[in-house]
Amino acid sequence: MENSLPSPAQNAEIPLSLPYSAEAVSCLRDLGRPYSLAILDGNPVFTPGISPSAAILPGCLPANLGDPGFCRAHNLKYAYVGGSMANGISSTKLAEALGNAGMLGFYGSAGQPLGEVEKAIDRMQSGPSFNFGVNLISSPSDPALETALVDLYLRRGVRLIEASAFINLTLPLIRFRTAGIRRNTAGGIETPNRVIGKISRTEVAARFFSPPEEKLLRELVSRGELTAEQAGLASHIPVAEDVTAEADSGGHTDNRPLVNLLPAIIALRDRIQEDRAYASGLRVGAGGGIASPESAAAAFMMGAAYIVVGSVNQACVESGTSGLVRKLLAAAEQADVAMAAAADMFEMGVKVQILKRGTMFAMRANKLYDYYRAYNSFEEIPAETRAVMERDYFRASFDEIWRGTREYFLERDPSKAERAEKEPKFKMALVFRWYLSQSSRWPLAGDESRKLDYQVWCGPSMGAFNEWAKGSFLERPEDRDAVTVAYNLLAGAAALTRLHALRCQGIAVDPRLARQEPRTRDQLSRYF
Repeated sequence: MENSLPSPAQNAEIPLSLPYSAEAVSCLRDLGRPYSLAILDGNPVFTPGISPSAAILPGCLPANLGDPGFCRAHNLKYAYVGGSMANGISSTKLAEALGNAGMLGFYGSAGQPLGEVEKAIDRMQSGPSFNFGVNLISSPSDPALETALVDLYLRRGVRLIEASAFINLTLPLIRFRTAGIRRNTAGGIETPNRVIGKISRTEVAARFFSPPEEKLLRELVSRGELTAEQAGLASHIPVAEDVTAEADSGGHTDNRPLVNLLPAIIALRDRIQEDRAYASGLRVGAGGGIASPESAAAAFMMGAAYIVVGSVNQACVESGTSGLVRKLLAAAEQADVAMAAAADMFEMGVKVQILKRGTMFAMRANKLYDYYRAYNSFEEIPAETRAVMERDYFRASFDEIWRGTREYFLERDPSKAERAEKEPKFKMALVFRWYLSQSSRWPLAGDESRKLDYQVWCGPSMGAFNEWAKGSFLERPEDRDAVTVAYNLLAGAAALTRLHALRCQGIAVDPRLARQEPRTRDQLSRYF
């Protein structure tokens, strides 16, 4: 027999629509308190508490969003993460601000000299304790760097890394994850070190959600970095309990829509968890494109355990970039981004998403890749084209740039310098990569003479944030701080979640009630 109970909206005493009013706005913003919505003399009336004969506006505080297991695992109050952006753009100040607010921030170590990364760890460990993580980016062209970073992280007691741009999982990554693994007094498996994997493909997510490959564990045992017993324990844990589904984002990205990617990774998570029955369980976060209360609410409603914000934080005062770049970002619209050749995986044809407005970097970077594919040496390129590159791109001769590049590799990796002397095409690639690498550093220094060559990693979410912030105090980049932005995204998402609950009960809602205009930190402090 079919269920014939009436829905709340079918009850004659419940309004079928909720018009815009000061009372409705006030109740919606009273996030932690549930209300009953009924009708009195033809008017909608909110009453604190829950009545079975009325529609319910449930309580939902920012701390209620996401998976409580994620917050417990990382000792957080809010399921909110500031993702790592290379070259220290995700700065120690940014990580500290988020950490002190009960959130999680990652330091962007990619592209940084090892000594600078250690200084950053010093800064984050030297003051009052707060939760933070450090990035480990896949470095197929420089595997020794991955090894050196993991050596540093283990030596300095870093307990959490965000692993990004990985396709196959590497020995240093597995070494970090399994270091110190042991069985506790209750018989469970303890792992001091945690990994959050950042992915955009299901096959890579599956590698993170699976135990480390046996061949890598055997290699660690043979090196004396794991005991046979520890390797046995490691075969029963995932490389990462938390995996971020990274959609259309700044920097390395597959430009996947979050509405397609996130459900696919969640479904994969469920299959792997059912198969392996991990004691701790697995979680999926959402990143890429989250720049407004609406997008944050959508991610949580789709099942995200946590959200990761990147591009928006780059335009905040705590980021490690320059004021000039923050102004460029604050003026960006959603269409002001493009894909350009990446420095770290140049020969593989990998691209990164960058800010197009106000620069010529995307066009120039992609031309360099076209020239690399078309010619076997710099000398094969037509003389007129070579002259343009030396004048506008390098601002020096090819030979001058090569001499500096050669000295760099003689110190860091002599084998590459030796190979380049024998292979003209490889030499050309290293010089082209010099331009691509420097173009991400000129913006950090605020070098206005190189503004046309700025490589600023940025996704379309930056434009979405600017559209949302337009006309408010957050329109000015100097007024954007990461915690105020986070408060707005979380509080707005909580309000929209409550509003959605009314819609699910058949209540039509005035669209104006869904607008979550930016509010100051003081105005939002009672929810945090």
